[in-house]
Amino acid sequence: MENHFGFAVVQPKNGTVTIPAQLRRQFGLDKPGAQVEIVVRDGEIVLVPHLAVRIDQAWFWTPEWQEKEHEADADLAAGRRSDFASGSELLEHLEQLADQG
Repeated sequence: MENHFGFAVVQPKNGTVTIPAQLRRQFGLDKPGAQVEIVVRDGEIVLVPHLAVRIDQAWFWTPEWQEKEHEADADLAAGRRSDFASGSELLEHLEQLADQG
């Protein structure tokens, strides 16, 4: 779906473009650390909204880790989980799994 929100003026000195407030709120660009990815597609400049990720949390957003997160979510949804009464019971279970190979 395509909506037209008017025109924005490019400031010639530094290239600044102001995104309308409604769109900034709608796409989370009014949050601290918000960024836009600039993509050139079919002769158009496309701005893709992003929130910055702290460098110490970047590992979580790698494709490999996200795949594991989706697998874990699917396991939980399917009821594939174990409950433990204590931390020592959990550790004992993990040791048994490690011994199995």
